[in-house]
Amino acid sequence: MPIFDFLSGQFIDVIEWTDDTRDTMVYRFERYGHEIKYGAKLTVREGQHAVFIHEGQLADVFTPGLYMLETNNMPIMTSLQHWSHGFSSPFKSEVYFVNTNRFTDLKWGTKNPIMIRDSDFGPTRIRAFGTYTVKVADAGRFMTEIVGTDGEFTTDEITNQIRNIIVQQFSSVIAASGIAVLDMAANTGDLGKLVADKISETITTYGLTLPELYIENISLPPAVEAALDKRTSMGVVGDLSKYQQFAAAEAMQAAATTPGGSGMGEGLGMGMGMAMANQMGNMMGGQQGQRAAATPPPPPVEHVWHIAVNGQTSGPFSKADLGRMAGDGSLTRQTHVWTAGQDGWKTAGEVTELAQLFTVMPPPPPPA
Repeated sequence: MPIFDFLSGQFIDVIEWTDDTRDTMVYRFERYGHEIKYGAKLTVREGQHAVFIHEGQLADVFTPGLYMLETNNMPIMTSLQHWSHGFSSPFKSEVYFVNTNRFTDLKWGTKNPIMIRDSDFGPTRIRAFGTYTVKVADAGRFMTEIVGTDGEFTTDEITNQIRNIIVQQFSSVIAASGIAVLDMAANTGDLGKLVADKISETITTYGLTLPELYIENISLPPAVEAALDKRTSMGVVGDLSKYQQFAAAEAMQAAATTPGGSGMGEGLGMGMGMAMANQMGNMMGGQQGQRAAATPPPPPVEHVWHIAVNGQTSGPFSKADLGRMAGDGSLTRQTHVWTAGQDGWKTAGEVTELAQLFTVMPPPPPPA
């Protein structure tokens, strides 16, 4: 190495870092022997902090700005070096630039299913995945707790640990929330905030914060999803017998119009037609057999009635009760009554079944 290159590398007069990556969290400023010239210029850009490590100890942390490295703006370094009367010679120190911007679109997910007790399905397992954002909040603590002497620390070296914390807190929040699995999709925003708050309490000790956490999907086991799809399909189909008849008719039409398969199509159509004819014959035969048995129909269901007087309702009353009430005058033609199947309240005189209660009453007795 030429002597001039050695001297230019030994005494540093400009210290700065321009990040051209998207995942570097910490970068160590490399120079020969880590010797820094007194009065050197330190440039800390927005989204950066500069951390000085001197003889293995955290010395100073510089926030964004332009600094001249002198005793008046390096108080901790001055006390470590006993520079109470100033200095002018170079000093050795490691300089780490910490990226304090947000690192976005980091992935998380449950490696194994989470067991929960659901109100609809009972004990079941779910999986979840999403994204999160992490940010260095305390550069000094992050250096001492996580980075150490790593010359270039990237997000890959911390995301595994954060993912484990997310899954642990997610399991705890889901179990305590009491939200049904079918309702979780409508509450992913609130669940994400709860999980992020829980995680921030833990990773604060690392000098980190979790500004955002998103839950993109919560899924059930494939067998449960298949059963749920079948249940949904049954709800769409409605009347199963009518659906079977419709499907049979569609199959007959398709078989009859299939080109090149006239024999098979005609046979299939005839077979299905005979099956449907037999089914209809059985249904008609069953109806005739029922008529031949001449079993009496079930007795009619007696209606019970409710009465509304002065905004207050009472009941239910049988028709016999209403007859007695009509006799003592507590039920009149203008009294509002209601029974199951009736379209709203009506006066007793408007109901054919009750109107006869007033026609059979004797007229008032003649005067004495």
